[in-house]
Amino acid sequence: MRLFTALIALSGLLALGGCNTVRGIGQDIGQAGSVIQKAAQ
Repeated sequence: MRLFTALIALSGLLALGGCNTVRGIGQDIGQAGSVIQKAAQ
């Protein structure tokens, strides 16, 4: 039972970390796009 609980907790933490990482990548791509757009003008 403890192993099952630990696995559930670990899965939850990984899911939250993954969401945060994906969001950060999206922001980085958006900033890079803004820089390219400003350079093109």
